[in-house]
Amino acid sequence: MGRVKVNLTIDEELSRAARAYGLNMSRLAESAIAAAVKEERNRRWREENREAIHAYSHEVEQNGVPLARYRSF
Repeated sequence: MGRVKVNLTIDEELSRAARAYGLNMSRLAESAIAAAVKEERNRRWREENREAIHAYSHEVEQNGVPLARYRSF
């Protein structure tokens, strides 16, 4: 996976503090963006599959967990 340069605008005091502590702002921003992307991807997946999730939950409520008799715990 390659890397690209992007421009970000952040609070000046925050930038000074991060530099003073020797923090790698690019890596921190990348981690935060990755977490936000993952969260949004999961939210959208749940939304897109809401009906199936609800139907499965209803099925389990009515009939129990599939193959439950084979569980050893």
